[in-house]
Parts: sequence; C-alpha cells; structure tokens
Amino acid sequence: MLSKFSLFLFRTLSSMGFTGVLSPRVGELNYLNVLSLPGNTITGGIPEQFGNLSSLTNLDLESNRLSGEIPPSLGKLTKLQILILSGNNLSGNIPNSLSNLTSLNDIRLADNNLTGQIPNRLFQVTRYNFTGNNLNCGASFQYPCVSKMSDQGESNHSKIGLVLGIIGGVIGLLIISVIFIICKGKKKGCRPEIFVDVAGEDDRRIAFGQLKRFAWRELQIATDSFSEKNILGQGGFGKVYKGVLGDNTKIAVKRLTDYESPGGESAFLREVEMISVAVHRNLLRLIGFCTTPSERLLVYPFMQNLSVAYRLRDFKLGEPVLDWLTRKRIALGTARGLEYLHEHCNPKIIHRDVKAANVLLDEDFEAVVGDFGLAKLVDVRKTSVTTQVRGTMGHIAPEYLSTGKSSERTDVFGYGIMLLELVTGQRAIDFSRLEEEDDVLLLDHVKKLEREKRLDAIVDCNLNKNYDAQELEMMIQVALLCTQASPEDRPTMSEVVRMLEGEGLAERWEEWQQVEVARRQEYERMQMRFDWGEDSIYNQDAIELSGGR
Repeated sequence: MLSKFSLFLFRTLSSMGFTGVLSPRVGELNYLNVLSLPGNTITGGIPEQFGNLSSLTNLDLESNRLSGEIPPSLGKLTKLQILILSGNNLSGNIPNSLSNLTSLNDIRLADNNLTGQIPNRLFQVTRYNFTGNNLNCGASFQYPCVSKMSDQGESNHSKIGLVLGIIGGVIGLLIISVIFIICKGKKKGCRPEIFVDVAGEDDRRIAFGQLKRFAWRELQIATDSFSEKNILGQGGFGKVYKGVLGDNTKIAVKRLTDYESPGGESAFLREVEMISVAVHRNLLRLIGFCTTPSERLLVYPFMQNLSVAYRLRDFKLGEPVLDWLTRKRIALGTARGLEYLHEHCNPKIIHRDVKAANVLLDEDFEAVVGDFGLAKLVDVRKTSVTTQVRGTMGHIAPEYLSTGKSSERTDVFGYGIMLLELVTGQRAIDFSRLEEEDDVLLLDHVKKLEREKRLDAIVDCNLNKNYDAQELEMMIQVALLCTQASPEDRPTMSEVVRMLEGEGLAERWEEWQQVEVARRQEYERMQMRFDWGEDSIYNQDAIELSGGR
C-alpha cells in the first residue's frame, strides 16, 4: 500500500523521462487528487480504471505518446477541475460523459487525432482548447469554436493590447525611418549600435575571471541552432545541448529556463562567478557563459561518458557496463565533490538536485558533479526564501518538500538516493513496481529488502554477481543513514566520505538500527489502530508525517 508521502510524489513528475504504460492499478489510489505526468514518453492507453480516482481534481498527461480513446469513465470524476491531454495520439470521439464534470474549468485536448462532435457542455468551461484535431463544433455556437484560453474580461484586454500593439508598431516604424534618413544624410560616421551578435560583426567573447563570454551566435552555430538531435539531457533548469566550437572543442551548453533576477545581468554574473570559483576534480568546471536580453546560457566541457544515469540504464548494446570497482569510485568521488561544495566554498553551495543524472563521467569514468549552483542561479530573488522547490521527485528530502527550505542535509538525502541508484541500477521512482505490489519509491523498496535480509535481490543484475558482498552491505548502510527522515540524524558529507573509506560506519549503523526498530514498531502499532478504526484522523497524520519507510 502506498503511503500518503508516496501519493504526494505524483503531483510534479513532468519531463522525468518516464517510459512504459500507465498501470490500471493507479486507479486504486482513492486519495490521489493530482496526477501530473506531462512531457514524458508514456505509451499505451489511458486505463478505464482512472475513472475510480474519486478524489482527483487535476489530470495532466500532456505531451506523451498516449493512444487509443479517451475512456468514458473519466466522466465519473465529479471533483475534476483540470483535464489536460494535449499533444498525444488519442483518437475517437470526445466522450459525452465529460459533460457530467460540473467542476471542470479547464479542458485541453489539442493536437491529437480526435474526431466527431464536441459535447455542447464543454464550450461553457472557462478554458478549453480543441485545436489540432478533426472535430466538429456543431451548429451556431455563441462561444469560440475550438479554443477559449481566457475569460471575457481577459479577451477584452487582449483586444485593447492588440490595438496598442499596432499603434506601437507604426510608431516604431516611423522612428526607424527617421534614423535611416539621418544616417543616410551623414553617409559617414553613422553606424547604429549592434544589439544582436552576428558573426564577424561583433565578437563579444571577453575575459571574465577564469571564464569566457561567448557570443550567442557562436553557440548557435556550435549546437546547429540548438537542434533537437544535439540534446544531451533535460531537467528542471533547462536543456543541455552538445556542441562543437570552431576549434573543434566539444562543449555542453545549458540553456537556462525560468530565470528571474531583479538585478538583471549583473546579478547573473555574480552568481556565475560564484560557480566558477568552485574548482575541484570531482566538480564540473564552468568554462564560459552567454547572456542576451532574453537568454542565459552556461558552457561546460563535454563529458564523453555522459552521466551515471545513462551508464546504469540507457547504455547501448556493446557499451561497457559500470563494474563494481567503478561504482565504488563514483560513490566516493561524488561524496568528495559535495563535501567541497558544503564545507570548502565560501559561501557554501547547496546543490538541491543530487541524482545519478547530474553525476557525469569523464574519460576515465571519474565522477564529476554537475548542475551545482543552478538552483540559486535561476531563483535569484530579493529574499533568501525560494518560491518553489527545485529538484527531482524521489530524490527530494521530505523536509524540503514540506517547507521549501534546503540545507546541506537535503543534498545528503539526494546523495543517499543516488547511492541506491548505483547499487540497484533502478530509478528513484518506478511505477512498474506497482504491478508486483512493491513500493513505488526506491528507498521504500530497498528498506523492505534490507529488513528481509535479501541484499542479493537489491543488486543491479547487470553486475552478474561480480561484487563484494561486504562492500555492498556497507554502501547500502551509508545510503540508509543518508536518507533518514530527520535531517539532524543524517551525516554530513565529510562524515560520509570517512564512512566510505571505512571509518565510523559500524557505530552509526548500530545507532540507526535501534532507532529504526523502535520507529517501525510504533508505525505498525499506529497502523493496527488505524485498521481497527481507532483515532483515524490522528493515525492518518502520523502515517503522513512518518516519511519514507
């Protein structure tokens, strides 16, 4: 059975690289109120059982590869307010049962292969979009036929904005014409200021400490106009593109998204400089940057062995599998890189998104921690409190999810999950485990197997049993110490380094076992009371706050 903490993880799982199909067993999650999985590569159909999610208020499956028809059972979701299925391969009619969704205020079914007539009731929804289909709107509607993305008041504002835009455009053309006439009259000495980097016209590469400032045009050429085929990865901070400079140097270009800074370019440069001075063999070196009025880009050296996540799960046939010795070296190198960020940088840097995908591998398969400092870089505000949680679900510490406050110990939690990824080769969240009635969260899954003393069932099968059982046990122990529910109980990264080197682990593990046994007994006692119906509200709170099991 999923804990309520597990259910919360369904909320924000966009662009996580999930594949496979939607399990019908998700329909058993009666308390689930948000199911948001946009921007993944999920295939198959929408299970009919989703109509049993009686508490669901938001269903967002946009930009996947779903096919088949929209199940009529969705019409039973009386609490549903938002339904977004755009950008899939759905076919057939829009079920008339969706007209029963009286709470619905936002429905988006654009860019599918839907046919037939749109139910009349859906035109009365505050926001709808049916474009990019072969649908029939029916006869003489007083509403916009295929798209209404705002209410009437907003529509009036849009019309006013359009008129003002036209007037502004005319004025702009007049100003440009005047400048052109003046320049033509002078013939010489009138060269307009260049605002766009054009190769050969304005070389903006300048020294900035140890960094280089690249022209946007140079990075555009290097990445073949930021071609989709050059994407190395995508995360909460933006897409990363492979590029080749004019001197044949291979680079990785991160194109930041969600950048907000009241200080403009100067604030960005201060943060870039802070990242650039963090130099360690286990940290990815920043070699340059680029700024335009609308873009912020960071330039790194290209890591030819890509990421730990790739080598664990996405490697191609014939490519080497990470052996046990390499995995141990990666664990220690990552720990040393994070220790440097936490304890040797001034000011210290909290990563906030530690995971296997952000640990890169150089030509010798040495661990290189990437993406550090970016949470601050794309979230520079006038206050020290961030407005949103940055990170990847399954790797985020419970206290960060609940309070939005990060610390070195939130990184320690993420590192512990990464260790479990290294050992198991599995993802931090895997919905396919639902089919075997196992835990969705990797942490819960490993804890269960550890309690049952089934460490052999934990290890990545790609290792073909070529590992040291004692070292495996040690790594699992370190991971579980790092992922304790209370941040105060977790070790520091310097302590993690020492434990991986064989110092102080036995004592910490013995203490942890005593606490864990007591906590487990308390949880089981509370669960029994819950099953008997005693103090149900109290028990629900206790289960929710108990964290990962």
